Amino acid sequence: MSIEEPMRKTEQEIMPAFRKEISKPQGYDIYPYFTLGEKQIFNGYATLAEYIAGQKTVIIDGYVGVYWNLLISSLKKELASKGLRLNVIETATFLKEEDLIDEITAAFLGENGAVWGKKTTLNLGDFLDLEALRNAEADENYDINLIIGCGASLSGWDAALIYVDLPKNELQHRMSAGAVCNLGKSSPQEQTEMYKRFYFVDWVLLNAHKEQLAKNVDVFVDAQWEEEINWGYGDAVRAGLKKMSTSVFRARPWFAPGAWGGQWMKHRMPQLDQNEVNYAWSFELIVPENGLVFESDGLLLEVSFDLLMFAQAENVLGKHVERFGNEFPIRFDFLDTFDGGNLSIQCHPSLDYIREEFGENITQDETYYILDCNKDASVYLGFQEDIHPDGFKKVLEDSNENGVELDIEQYVQCHKAEKHDLFLIPNGTIHSAGAQNLVLEISATPYIFTFKMYDWLRLDLNGKPRPINIEHAFKNLDFSRKGEKVQQELISKPSVLFKKDGLTCYHLPTHKEHFYDVHRLDFDSFAEVETENVCHVLMLVEGESVTVTTADGSTMSFQYAETFVIPAAAKSYKIVNNANQQAKVIKAFLK
Repeated sequence: MSIEEPMRKTEQEIMPAFRKEISKPQGYDIYPYFTLGEKQIFNGYATLAEYIAGQKTVIIDGYVGVYWNLLISSLKKELASKGLRLNVIETATFLKEEDLIDEITAAFLGENGAVWGKKTTLNLGDFLDLEALRNAEADENYDINLIIGCGASLSGWDAALIYVDLPKNELQHRMSAGAVCNLGKSSPQEQTEMYKRFYFVDWVLLNAHKEQLAKNVDVFVDAQWEEEINWGYGDAVRAGLKKMSTSVFRARPWFAPGAWGGQWMKHRMPQLDQNEVNYAWSFELIVPENGLVFESDGLLLEVSFDLLMFAQAENVLGKHVERFGNEFPIRFDFLDTFDGGNLSIQCHPSLDYIREEFGENITQDETYYILDCNKDASVYLGFQEDIHPDGFKKVLEDSNENGVELDIEQYVQCHKAEKHDLFLIPNGTIHSAGAQNLVLEISATPYIFTFKMYDWLRLDLNGKPRPINIEHAFKNLDFSRKGEKVQQELISKPSVLFKKDGLTCYHLPTHKEHFYDVHRLDFDSFAEVETENVCHVLMLVEGESVTVTTADGSTMSFQYAETFVIPAAAKSYKIVNNANQQAKVIKAFLK
């Protein structure tokens, strides 16, 4: 990567490295952070070089997408200015031949042109000539020896360990610019192929590698900026993660445009770039792709959410850790169709199907909570009573092959959407969010396994047709979810669980196949809640702002539409309404 080439392709700004560069909005904040205390985060290559100079021999490992050449040249410059001679050994020189890497990864990428692959069983060592890497030795003729790149720690050196990470959103912006490659590739591919390889291969083995290293990392580096780095000591980051796991926090959300995207978030979240054509999705809490931001002395350091799970899964998940391990199982995201379009008519895979075909542990069971909508908003959900599977499949295939527009309501029910409705979408259910909605999708964590059957004959933002997956869909569709059964089983019917001290707790029951449940807390003044050794994911869905205080005395405030997490180990918390109007807070939790 030369500096002249575009680093990233997006209208959205990169997260600032300094808190002072963030203008705090009145409402929703896209840059939440968790404070570590004083003198815990440091800025710049000069300070990192000073740390390295005191170590003499250093391993610098890290994630795919990091600009390793830029990192090396910057450190060389700083260390040379101190009069130090530097020996650099790059792990890229120990990668196996590209053709061989392509061969061993092919089994996990599906057939040519396939949308999905299967999560790899490879490990990072399979990409490297481990014998040669382990024979690489420090040269005593130099003042400092560095071994640097993905997998550097597999050298076995007894040395200080620096880990360089990159947020997933920035990795994808670099991917879109053609500025990075998949691990072991010499040049970028088409974006959908790159993402598939990242998701099913690179991220899987690099996450496993990161988990093995996490407790021994001496320095964590955030490399999402071109000219800057911020870094913190491993002990400080791990202490911050432990504190986070017993209190309250927000993940950093990020946002993406789409073919059907709307304008609600753009208009109501002032920090978002207004030049973006729309915002279709927010990644409020999609743990495989979200980060957590720490702050110290006005400096910001982002780490991947999975670091929290690697270190503190039991604190976070409580009694459910035995089932889910270090996978965080609940997902919150927004689907914005205000002044946009309908989502595709779609369904998601069964548990057996997603395990056998794609290697996931849990499946994409969803709900749609209507945070906001216009009077003509709707949700497509369930089949009409007289549905005939063979006939439906035939018209879908005709539409896909010949560009025939469908009257989809002949086959799929369309329901009027109202604020605070909850629509239930267990796997195999046909569904779509109609236009004029701001949907809070409360779901199981998997998020890319959408089998589209009809996409309104539109093109994506690059002018290309979006993939249609009729065969996958028909291996999973539940045609018994039709007629009156849809009203009875797929539209949640709230009931009052209890009333106390101005608080009303509603139960919004989910489907029997959902492993999570939903409550809504409506209160004028405050609500006090016990975690009962269960993790809670919450959002203020009506009102201006609330302040949350956990049993350990930690306090954070949250604005309308912000997602926050109370780990099981927090034990209890109090939510105080900061406005005169009633507050409504959604709480999702594992059954």
